[in-house]
Amino acid sequence: MPDHVTVSTVEARVARVPLERPTSFATRQVTARDYVLVTVTGDDGVQGRGFCYAGSSGGEVVRAAVTDLLGAVVLGRDPLLVERIWADMYQEALLHGRTGSVMRALSALDIALWDRNARALGLPLHRLLGGYHAESVPAYASGGYYLDGKTPEMLGEELAGYVAEGFGAVKMKVGRLSPAEEEARVAAARAAVGPDVLLMLDANNAWSDLPTALRAVERLAPYDPYWIEEPFSPDDIANHARLAAATRVPVATGEIEAGRWRHKELLDRQGAAVLQTDAAVCGGITEFRRIAATAASYGVPVAPHWFHDLHVHLVAAIPNCTFVEFFPDDAVLNFRRLVDTQLAVRGGRLVLPDTPGLGFAFDTEAVERYTVPGTAAAVGAH
Repeated sequence: MPDHVTVSTVEARVARVPLERPTSFATRQVTARDYVLVTVTGDDGVQGRGFCYAGSSGGEVVRAAVTDLLGAVVLGRDPLLVERIWADMYQEALLHGRTGSVMRALSALDIALWDRNARALGLPLHRLLGGYHAESVPAYASGGYYLDGKTPEMLGEELAGYVAEGFGAVKMKVGRLSPAEEEARVAAARAAVGPDVLLMLDANNAWSDLPTALRAVERLAPYDPYWIEEPFSPDDIANHARLAAATRVPVATGEIEAGRWRHKELLDRQGAAVLQTDAAVCGGITEFRRIAATAASYGVPVAPHWFHDLHVHLVAAIPNCTFVEFFPDDAVLNFRRLVDTQLAVRGGRLVLPDTPGLGFAFDTEAVERYTVPGTAAAVGAH
C-alpha cells in the first residue's frame, strides 16, 4: 500500500427497493426501503463501501448529510485515521443531529472507511477488527411478520422451516393485535419450533404505557420467550426499566439508538438485558465497538440489529456479541438485491467471509436500477 494515501472521492446515492408484498409491523406497514449507498475512494484506487437504511422514504436527507455536510470532513484525509475522522465528523454534525439521519450518514461513511482499509490490507474486516470467531458465527432467523391472510398456523410453519434449516433461534413480530390474538400466534410458534429453540419476540415500539405492555408480556411469558424487543419508544427508557423489573422476560432494545452515551444510560438504568445496537445507525463500526466494550463492562450481551452482511464481521470480532440477525430471503431486508455476494449458512451459523473488507461489492446493475433519480452525488476528484 502506498505511503500517504488520502481519500480522493466520496460518492453517495439513494437506492429505493420495493417490497414484493406490503409487510406489517406492530405500528406500521412497509412497501419500500430506502438505502443510502456510500463509496469512499483513496488516491491509491482502493474503494470502501458503506451503507445505511433510511426508512421507507427520505433517503435524500441522509444522502445530503453524506455529501453536503460530512463528505468534506473525509476528503483529503488519511483513511487509516478512522478515530480522528470520526471525531471530526461528529463535531461537524453536532448542530444537525446526534442521532437519526445525520448519524446514519456518519455511520455509512465510517463503515466505508473500515471496508476500504481492510481491502487495502487484503484482510477480511473481521480479521482487521481483531477476530474472536475464526470460521462461523451464531445467528438467529428473523421473520414472523404480519401479512394479510397469514394465520397462526402459517406463522408456525414459517418458523419451523427456519429450524429445519438448522437455526436454533428464531424471531417473530408481536404487538399489532389483541392480547388473545397475539397469544394464539406465539402459542402456534412455540408448538411449531419445539421447547428448546430460542423464540425472540419483537414488538417494534408497540406500547406506550406500562400496564398495557405488562399485560401483553405476562400473557406471552408462559411460552418462554428469549426476549421482548423494543416494547416502548426508544426515548422511553424509564418504561423499559420498569418493565424489565416487573417481568422475568428479558428486555432487548437499542436498534435505533445512537451514541455511546444513550446506550450507557440504558445500561445504567437497567433498561436492557440485551443491547441490539446497529452499526449503520449508532455511529458506525467505530462507535459500535465502544458501545459493545461498555456493555461488556456491565455483563450485557450485544445482538446487533439486522444488516447481517455487516454485523457478521462485528459478531465475529467482539466476544460479548452473541448473535447475528439473519434474514433468509429478501421479503423484508431487501438490501441483498443491491450486493453481489450473499453470506453462506451452515448448520444455522453464518460462514465468515474470507475475502477482503466486507466481502461484497455493490451490484452495479441493480444499484442503477433502484437508484432514485437525481440522488447520486459525489465530492472530490471526478
